[in-house]
Amino acid sequence: MAVKAEYLWVDGTQPTAKLRSKTKILADGEKPGIWGFDGSSTNQAPGDKSDCVLQPVFICPDPLRGGDNIIVLCEVELISGAPHPTNTRAPLRAVAEKYADQESIFGIEQEYTFFKDGRPLGFPVGGGYPAPQGGYYCGVGADEVFGREIVEEHMDAVLAAGLHLSGINAEVMPGQWEFQIGPVAAPLVADELWVARWLLYRIAEKHGVSATLDPKPVKGDWNGAGAHTNFSTKAMREGYDAIIAGAEALGKKRQEHVDGYGAGIDQRLTGLHETAPWTEYSYGVSDRGASVRIPWQVEKDGKGYIEDRRPNANVDPYVVTRLLIDTICSELA
Repeated sequence: MAVKAEYLWVDGTQPTAKLRSKTKILADGEKPGIWGFDGSSTNQAPGDKSDCVLQPVFICPDPLRGGDNIIVLCEVELISGAPHPTNTRAPLRAVAEKYADQESIFGIEQEYTFFKDGRPLGFPVGGGYPAPQGGYYCGVGADEVFGREIVEEHMDAVLAAGLHLSGINAEVMPGQWEFQIGPVAAPLVADELWVARWLLYRIAEKHGVSATLDPKPVKGDWNGAGAHTNFSTKAMREGYDAIIAGAEALGKKRQEHVDGYGAGIDQRLTGLHETAPWTEYSYGVSDRGASVRIPWQVEKDGKGYIEDRRPNANVDPYVVTRLLIDTICSELA
């Protein structure tokens, strides 16, 4: 019996990479091996040297096709076997291995916004704006919640794929939602986030809706969309001094992190709508207006994790996890 293997990879589109996928038919019992694609069509190669290689790194059940069908997430390689310049997973692997003894784990909160016919779900057909934001967050009812049927279907698919989903919720703006992946180590947390994004796009596509990661989907007095990233090391889970040391370390490399946290970050991190200005760095207990929040329970317990609130919804999870490990673990080493 044939198995459908959906090969996924991250392309070379700038400033924000996109997911690509195609299907390979495997014989019963055949393991998914390396494959190739036309890099000249994905911003990853010139036309006269267009071959790029797909190297499987993460495999899970395909909940959309069911049966024995699978999803195969891949790293992109050159034909020499070296990581492709657009391959951001390879440098993350190196950093994660370097600091493996610190046992870093992540939880990533992926916000996104549904669009249909050029407007967010819940915005009036023909133009204009709905009621001001406020009642939509974790709301209930047809006048406050839009797209729940897609969200529920996505949640079931992510669970069926065996990913580490820890929750979902409606967000502050109409048509805006969030799901959380983790707690889990890198690069697995980033692998799973990419697969969960792909499942979201596919399911929304079936409903004639676009799921977008635009960090500021509607200009003006509306919340942006982020990917708040929760992080801890073994030392942070055991003592509060490491929590403070980690938060302080992030301030020393403010610009490097901002540069890697997604295109358009200046549009979202304005100091308004539960954000700190992108030009400044701050941290505080229970402060959603800070760059980095220390949850109140962490202060009370004297151990736990920190939440970096700066990453955009469109951030590359391989990049944000690499930066957090490298910056904080080098400080705590």
